[in-house]
Order: sequence, then structure tokens, then C-alpha cells
Amino acid sequence: MLKNIIGLLAGLLFGLGLLISGMTDPAKVQGFLDVFGAWDISLALVMGGGLAVALVGVQLARRQQSSWIGTPIDMPSKTIITKPLIIGAMLFGIGWGLVGICPGPGIVLLGTGHWQAYVFVPAMIVGMLIYQWVEPKIS
Repeated sequence: MLKNIIGLLAGLLFGLGLLISGMTDPAKVQGFLDVFGAWDISLALVMGGGLAVALVGVQLARRQQSSWIGTPIDMPSKTIITKPLIIGAMLFGIGWGLVGICPGPGIVLLGTGHWQAYVFVPAMIVGMLIYQWVEPKIS
């Protein structure tokens, strides 16, 4: 039960941060990617702030055996860049650049009534299902 409450609070905090920072606005994201036009640096500042918070969190997690709710902390150990990782990153980047929405803001946008979310989130789910179907065949 505590795990679900902490997950809910973390998700609400993340969504609120996305709304306050304006990162749910696809035009703002596309403005960041338009480096030779009307470039908008705000996404870089939000990412920098997120990176700083994550670095602190990772350093704290590395010093502990279990989380605050008692579950074991399993830090990733893979450091090799693989072909599937590169292909996945490229597909993510292409989609993000085309529509200006990534999974987190897409889910937040569902709650705000933006029509783009009602196209993006189902397409994202279909993509995830296709991956689950294709990945075992190519591994």
C-alpha cells in the first residue's frame, strides 16, 4: 500500500512539474529543437534541473541497500551501447521531434484535454505492443 501511495505522489509531483515548467506544450519542445530559428532554451534548463536532482538521488540510492519502503535497490549494471538501444533512441527522438510530446507529458496531457494526447498515447501503446511482439523474434 505504501509503495502505491509513494508512486502516486511521485507521479503527481512529476506531472505538476511538467505543467509548471510548460513541458507539456509541444510547441515549447519543438522550439527547443529549432536551434536555427526561434530557439527556446527552457527545455535545456528543465533537463539540467532534472539531471541535478537525479544525480543526487542516484548517489543517495547507491549508499543504501533498500528503499524507504523496504524494497531492494537494484541499480543498472549495463554500460554497453547496443544496436537496439541506438535504434530505440533514434525512434524516440524522431517521434519527439515530430510531435513535441514524449511519454510523460503525453500522459499528463490526457488529463488536460489536449486532443494531441488522445492521438499520441494510443499510438505509444501500439508501439509498445509491437515492440513486445517483435523483440523476442529479433533477440
